[in-house]
Order: sequence, then structure tokens, then C-alpha cells
Amino acid sequence: MPERRDPYVVLGVAATATDRELAAAFRRRVREAHPDAPGGDGDRLAAVVAAYELLRDPRRRAEFDRRRTRGVPVAVRRHPGRTADAPDLRAGPVRHHS
Repeated sequence: MPERRDPYVVLGVAATATDRELAAAFRRRVREAHPDAPGGDGDRLAAVVAAYELLRDPRRRAEFDRRRTRGVPVAVRRHPGRTADAPDLRAGPVRHHS
């Protein structure tokens, strides 16, 4: 069974982080965990993406925070592949070379 970690810990932010801080932490962690980066790891990358997916949605984040303060365990879902309705998460701006 995979380890369930607090998404705030995975992203390295405080529970009071703003949306802008979450996005910046997500981009930083993706660069560090990407399998093409030195020391990168696909499992760690999946954990980073799952943590960001949970925290970027205000309703899911609020529910997570409520359960977290009550001590109820909350699973962070991992999606092995994107579906058509999943958000498009990018690690940074797309650069078009002309």
C-alpha cells in the first residue's frame, strides 16, 4: 500500500499557502521530481501531482482541511493517466520556438 502523505508536506508549503504559493511550489517540486531530472523519481512526481490536484480545488481543499483538523485520515488519489475531464497540469509555461 502506498504511503499516504499530507499534501502540504509533499509540496513543502504551509496550510495557509495561497493559490500562487501552491502553484509555485508545484512547479518547483515537479522540476525536482521529474524522472528526467537528476535524482528524479516517477513515484515522487505522481505524489506531487496528486497533492496539487487536491489542494488546487477549493472545495476539495476545504474538505481535506476539515478532515485534517479532526484527525480523519484522507487518501490522496493518484491518477495514473489523465482523462478528458482532468485538469491540464503543466510544470511551467509552454515555450513555442519559432
